Amino acid sequence: MSGIAEVARLAGVSKSTASRALGATGYVSEDTRRRVHDAAASIGYVPSTSAVSLATGRTQNVGVVMPYVNRWFFAEVLEGIQQSLLEQGLDLTLYDAKPGSDGRHRIFEDFLARKRFDGLIAVGLEPDHQEIDRLVTIGRPIVSVVGSGDATTVVEIDDDYVARRATEHLIALGHREIAFLGGGTTTHWAQVDRRRLNGYLSAMEGAGLAEHVVHIFSEVTLPGGYASAVDALGDSRARPTAIVATCDEVAIGAIIAARRLGVQVPSDLSVIGIDDHEFADMFALTTLRQSPREQGRVAVDLLLAHLDDPSLATRTVRMQAQLVVRNSTAALDPRSSAVAIDARRHSPR
Repeated sequence: MSGIAEVARLAGVSKSTASRALGATGYVSEDTRRRVHDAAASIGYVPSTSAVSLATGRTQNVGVVMPYVNRWFFAEVLEGIQQSLLEQGLDLTLYDAKPGSDGRHRIFEDFLARKRFDGLIAVGLEPDHQEIDRLVTIGRPIVSVVGSGDATTVVEIDDDYVARRATEHLIALGHREIAFLGGGTTTHWAQVDRRRLNGYLSAMEGAGLAEHVVHIFSEVTLPGGYASAVDALGDSRARPTAIVATCDEVAIGAIIAARRLGVQVPSDLSVIGIDDHEFADMFALTTLRQSPREQGRVAVDLLLAHLDDPSLATRTVRMQAQLVVRNSTAALDPRSSAVAIDARRHSPR
């Protein structure tokens, strides 16, 4: 079987140079890289990961650790990470660190300590202090998708802003009795949930509506949003005219609850979410769209930058969110609304 030595001989370079060129890591000139690739193609040679690792000192593998792999946000981020790594010719090792599980403890205490990766992408972990310390002491570059502090580079959306923007959309439609649905979680979304609650509070206070603030506690799941909304919407005398949900799953739960209670959306109740979940269009949900796949791709780019230059300082990259108006929000009184809505024109094709 033809090997790297034969590729190097045909290309007229050393074995280490051929390995660097085929591994897409380390500097080689474009002419050299082309000659090496042409030589490899001529004899049907495909470099093994171990061969590239010997030449570059890297595993050619990136670790990804997240609390769930079957929920929409995490699956989308993972898809973006995987696509980007495949384009770079890099492998991926996935660690499913469910909160409170024995497996999560083993991942942090054992598997991550083996350092079988060049760098790590942590997605939505919000780890406790011991886990943060554990990650930092691994001695590998780390990028977080959703995080806090300056211990790692972070990719996220501005959660405070998106919740303020969602609330301001309802205020512009003439709503005053606006409730926030969420903020009752102690799970992995606790930090995000708090920031979005603060954004809602800021918008209400800024509009002189502090006395109208209503916080409906809900877990950050579709069933959690449904259960909390059923209780809150069941009393017609205290029912809000609009809801800012901490995420689309909670918003969809609220819409289902309203339908079962005979509350019409949006004529009786406006609902806005945050995410643009894959089911958002199905429920005609007005939302603030983020792009988890793009966050995953940006995380890979940042991690590779840290690998190429270990002296780079950590930083926070905030992605933009876009208001998408569908049919779950409407003016409380069209004559008092500051927003002219044509839902069909604003709905994505």
